[in-house]
Amino acid sequence: MTKDMNFIDGLLGQMTLEEKIGQLNLVTPGGETLTGTVVNTDVAEKIRTGRIGGIFGVKSAEAVRVFQDLAQETRLKIPLMFAEDVIHGQKTIFPLPLALAASWDMDLVRATARVAAREAASIGIDQVYSPMIDVCRDPRWGRIAESPGEDPFLASRFAEAMVEGYQNNDLSHPDAVMACLKHFCGYGGGMGGRDYDAVDLSPATLHDVVLPPFVAGMRAGAGSIMASFNTLNGVPMHANRAVITELFREKLGFGGLVVADYTGILELIAHGVAADRADAARLGLTAGVDMDMVSETYLETLEDSVGAGLIKEAEITAACRRVLEAKLKLGLFDDPYHRLDWGRSAQPILTAANRQLAREAVAAATVVLKNDGNLLPLPAPESGKIGTIALVGPFALDRVNMNGTWAVAASPSTVVPIADGLREAVGNAVSVLTAKGANIVDELWLASRLNVHDWKDLSVVIDVRSPEAMIAEAVATASSADVTVAVVGEAREYSGESSSRSDLSIPEPQKKLLRALKATGKPLVVVVMTGRPLVLAEEALLADALLVAWFGGTEIGHGLADVLFGKSEPSGRLPATFPYSLGQVPITYSHRPTGRPAPGRFQKFTSGYVDLPDDVPQNDGLYPFGFGLGYGTVAYGPPRAVRTELAGEDRLDVTVTVTNLGDRPTLETVQLYIGDPVASVSRPVKELKAFRKLALAPRVAEAVSFTVTAADLDFSVAETVTDTRRRLEGGAFDIHVGPNSRDTQAVRVVWNEPKIEGKRS
Repeated sequence: MTKDMNFIDGLLGQMTLEEKIGQLNLVTPGGETLTGTVVNTDVAEKIRTGRIGGIFGVKSAEAVRVFQDLAQETRLKIPLMFAEDVIHGQKTIFPLPLALAASWDMDLVRATARVAAREAASIGIDQVYSPMIDVCRDPRWGRIAESPGEDPFLASRFAEAMVEGYQNNDLSHPDAVMACLKHFCGYGGGMGGRDYDAVDLSPATLHDVVLPPFVAGMRAGAGSIMASFNTLNGVPMHANRAVITELFREKLGFGGLVVADYTGILELIAHGVAADRADAARLGLTAGVDMDMVSETYLETLEDSVGAGLIKEAEITAACRRVLEAKLKLGLFDDPYHRLDWGRSAQPILTAANRQLAREAVAAATVVLKNDGNLLPLPAPESGKIGTIALVGPFALDRVNMNGTWAVAASPSTVVPIADGLREAVGNAVSVLTAKGANIVDELWLASRLNVHDWKDLSVVIDVRSPEAMIAEAVATASSADVTVAVVGEAREYSGESSSRSDLSIPEPQKKLLRALKATGKPLVVVVMTGRPLVLAEEALLADALLVAWFGGTEIGHGLADVLFGKSEPSGRLPATFPYSLGQVPITYSHRPTGRPAPGRFQKFTSGYVDLPDDVPQNDGLYPFGFGLGYGTVAYGPPRAVRTELAGEDRLDVTVTVTNLGDRPTLETVQLYIGDPVASVSRPVKELKAFRKLALAPRVAEAVSFTVTAADLDFSVAETVTDTRRRLEGGAFDIHVGPNSRDTQAVRVVWNEPKIEGKRS
């Protein structure tokens, strides 16, 4: 990057008010990018006349070049910035973000973001609307598929890894793209799990749960953030000056670009805080939203608002400066075409290495929930122990759903279906027989909704055969096989944006299929394709082995086959609680205690559910946060603290011995949580503070050490959203270590007058 901020000063000095406003206009040319009811028109003419600063949703290098050429015809030749929704890959599609978080492997997450950045940059994309780091504790909300799950610590590590992978420490390099943290903020807490709905949070919860991933992403260098659709405590985020400007910019130090979400500025009218388009634009700009996406309210009204004295030109200049600074950091003023030129020579899309990483990511993200009798891994094909596998279910041959939600540049033709992956794994040694068995859903109206984004290939195809005929075929297929693998779950658009669900069950046609397969008496492996936690209580009873494979993307077939046959160790751990019943949501392991805590089984006048069976934990759901099985047997010793009485020290070493009792190597994610049993306010029963992914050889024990610092103990005492005060109290703390949030052992330490070096705000 040869130009510097002095160049920006000089450029701003040459710009007219109209040209400055033009830089704040972010548009889409339409087509497959449409996610709302408004689309931009006359895009080419507006570029020529300097009335567009950025474009998103362009799918080819050729289109990027054409639009950038138009920008070079303007008076000042200010380059356009191109953005895209690159959520879990560009052309090489990786598992969903929720699934990547399930890997608990931040090196892997970083590597997938690096591949996505290179593929996107190669067609001229400068900025990606990712990572989505909304903490979500209500799986009815469809966009949990794009999030890292329910925990702020795991989400913070995910945010850092994604930003580092996208930006690669040098935004001016042609294979780097600018990360955009979204959605700022609170979006994951909508009422009833409904998308776009109102969010009410205490200031302390905002600072302890919602904001940490955004702060982590900012400190990792993220160049931009995106405002969220929701209101936060009654104030729409696109008009929330207190949170965007006063808190995130001025107090927490964010210096980057803030973009609106799709028509988010215009929607201030529907929120009931703006009277008209001009009012909405004024509120958005003064809140600190630099670029107006799609609605063009800035373009149409800001100049008149300046003339009427409603907005100062200095506010427009400040927003324009941030747009120009982003373009400067991206190297666009030195060469608007440098990503395109690099991409033409590098050809980084869908390479063998990219596919291999995607394959590894599938295995790392897959979570084994049940494995009775060590049914998995299946015997090696050459062993002769199995001759036939029945692969049954509506996803067995599927390509379209496998990419999952928000894979906007993906092509189903590049996906390896599960059937192909299994057949390639077994070769001629084992027969793989397939049967559909059931529709994803039977209702025509629901199928139509789930096919909303399918222009060419349908996600949901309702078979011409009757449900009874399909089940009969599946039962016959399973009866002739040695083992049945049933692949069931959601359609890809059952999760994602505007895909809230009031029922978290696997659809009934597929449940009927599983019941019929169980009745054959053949060993039953159930693989669940999903973009969210589901209620799997019945499936857990029917299955001999139960896996969550999420939506794995391009290499789902190969990656899942690697897991089923033990070529890869399943190492996924749940990033969000799987409830036993829908009535438990919202749900999190990190809940606060009550004055009448629920015991292990239901008792009257305690905090629980009268209709849950005695063997179901009242607060933890069916499968807790952090849960997952490997193919090895792992034992944990009790955690040991170097000392249990501390006075003034700021750190403590804690060690646990983890032993692989089995005869095969295994991967284990060791998790450390801290509980604060007596404090000035009621604190969560435990909070994740550290984790370590550990490779264990057979019959080997390893001591795993963690360093707990005093900074792990403090908490927000905010009374307003802009209040950044935190409190650090001495006293007793329980340090839990274990394989998940529920099955931990603890050591209690007393930490008197803990001190934090370089106390954070």
